[in-house]
Amino acid sequence: MSLRNWVKSCVPPAVLARLRAIRARFAPPHPIQAFVYSDAREVREDIARKYGEVGDMLTYFAGHDVGVVHKWHHYIPLYERYFAPYRGRPVRLLEIGVSKGGSLWMWRRYFGPDAVIYGIDIDPACAAYDGVAGQVRIGSQVDVAFLHRVVDEMGGVDIVLDDGSHLMEHLPVTLEALFGRLSDGGLYMVEDLHTAYWREYGGGYGSRRNFFRYVDGIIADMHRWYHRHKLVHPAVSARCTGIHIHDSMVILEKGPVYPPVSSQVGTEAPASPN
Repeated sequence: MSLRNWVKSCVPPAVLARLRAIRARFAPPHPIQAFVYSDAREVREDIARKYGEVGDMLTYFAGHDVGVVHKWHHYIPLYERYFAPYRGRPVRLLEIGVSKGGSLWMWRRYFGPDAVIYGIDIDPACAAYDGVAGQVRIGSQVDVAFLHRVVDEMGGVDIVLDDGSHLMEHLPVTLEALFGRLSDGGLYMVEDLHTAYWREYGGGYGSRRNFFRYVDGIIADMHRWYHRHKLVHPAVSARCTGIHIHDSMVILEKGPVYPPVSSQVGTEAPASPN
């Protein structure tokens, strides 16, 4: 056992959590800018200049006026790309992490009145947003029984957006609990994964707990036809048809998985006459 693991085994979890919080408080700032623009016009101009007119999602984000929604600018075209096919039908979306309620309004405006929109949060104060733009349920994203009850109440789920704790120990638990509940053709999106490189969130560059190491296991599982190793994450890999990785974001697609088949069709061109 390493010295670090020995210390962890001797110190009560509550004390370890307190020490992590103190370390995070005095850690040097990460080399990113959390806020740059102060008004809607500047937000819209920055996104449009970098990514073009990305559709209605830009309008609903830059013009947001109910509650508070905080998103990285490069997320907006990604939302448009992956969510646009679900518009115009009663899509069922579950957002993990309600915060100040603004994103629930953004999803409601984007998907329309027929969408079934739920948010979960561990903070009891978020219950104030229940029934406003969607339904809100209070509970932990690592409480598997709670997650299943919420999905049952929703009547199923087509999109899961994990914008919750961003803790490395939480992300796989939530993913494995919910991925199997996704409808075929559904999406599971995890965002703010820059935390995978931050020790205060349980990650770190090269850390075994970095969520991208977990994703690497899914990638190996998807290619199980070409090696002789067992599935690493069968709860996800058995029905994962694709993975998309962007800055701080991973999107997993759900559907039936078939063994690969290769065909060669057509005929060889006849020899040219002399």
